[in-house]
Amino acid sequence: MSGWADIIQPRSFFYSVDFDEIVHLQHADDWDGTGAILADAAESLERAGAELLVICTNTMHKVAPQIQQRVKLPLIHIADATAKVIKRAGIKTVGLLGTKFTMEQDFYKGRLEDQHDLAVIVPERADREIVHRVIYDELGQGKVLDASRDQYRRIAINLIERGAQGVILGCTEIGLLIGDQDIAVPTFDTMALHARAAAEYALA
Repeated sequence: MSGWADIIQPRSFFYSVDFDEIVHLQHADDWDGTGAILADAAESLERAGAELLVICTNTMHKVAPQIQQRVKLPLIHIADATAKVIKRAGIKTVGLLGTKFTMEQDFYKGRLEDQHDLAVIVPERADREIVHRVIYDELGQGKVLDASRDQYRRIAINLIERGAQGVILGCTEIGLLIGDQDIAVPTFDTMALHARAAAEYALA
């Protein structure tokens, strides 16, 4: 049995950063600073013997190119892992919920559109502000509020009315609020899909 366990349980190395520092740099538009922190972390993991790298957050994939310049490890991009499952489901138009950075900037939304030929719908500006605020002020602080769940449901339903055939939960905490049980189309939890893609790669 120990030999089988060795096969199905690859060793994992984790590097946790000070999220408060990351948040400050994000909102100061200092992406070089956030990239340097994560690249230093990636180098530490590489020295420890890691053979595969995953960035366990959607927003920080903005600095994935900066990290990849510093290490030789293959990186599984969370948007690629998500897009693969969306396309397998036969969906061509998808709604996207996440931080404002994820919903508005090309590093994520543009990647889905340009590299995976998906049509991506994001909430209207006022609703993007709500989604973003709930992530940073509530979910990131461990607060899961029914009022915010109702707001997310409303926003997701609006995306469906605008043509979304599925909804990407494009922040790793959003699954705490809504899922398939809340709306009439499939939801795609990027945290779960990213973890599965990493496990499948490691075990292949």
